[in-house]
Amino acid sequence: MAEYPRHLEREHTLFDGRRVLIRPVRDDDERLEDRFMTGLSGENRYLRFQKWIRAPSEQLIRFLTHVDYDRHLALVCVARRGETEEIVGEARYVVNPDGRSCDFGIVVADDWHKSGVAGLLMGALIHAARERGLATMESQVLSWNADMLRFAHGLGFEVQHVPDDIGTMRIVKELLPRHDQGTTGPREQPR
Repeated sequence: MAEYPRHLEREHTLFDGRRVLIRPVRDDDERLEDRFMTGLSGENRYLRFQKWIRAPSEQLIRFLTHVDYDRHLALVCVARRGETEEIVGEARYVVNPDGRSCDFGIVVADDWHKSGVAGLLMGALIHAARERGLATMESQVLSWNADMLRFAHGLGFEVQHVPDDIGTMRIVKELLPRHDQGTTGPREQPR
């Protein structure tokens, strides 16, 4: 397991003046993560996991909070409410077996939609994936999830149809310039 990447911690002030902290998830966030996932609407959980989850299991919470920071990185957006902290959004990537690409997911608490949290989380996640040397980031999105498809397109993701699956779209973003992706074959030399 890699060391906790403290350098990814960043405080932000949202458009409405609320302060949040974007940071990597920690093992001791299980209680906060459980409260966050349980507090999501059923539709929001469905859009994130693409299946109905009534209540998150202990195994799911453990998977979401016990990451290795190398092949699995999760960033949470934490806000203070009085004396307590709460997770109001999270974004994560898991490196694919090829070691050069990753699959990602993002979810924001229902009452924090349109706050800017999603953009902050994705900006931080893309930065971390580039820093890790990943060449592409991708995800599967339900074809009727217009908000996510529009959001991804605005972040520079290419939206592609999945052959033989009208219910799913694939979103892909190149993170590194083509010449940095370790392609084989002749390269054009500068003139």
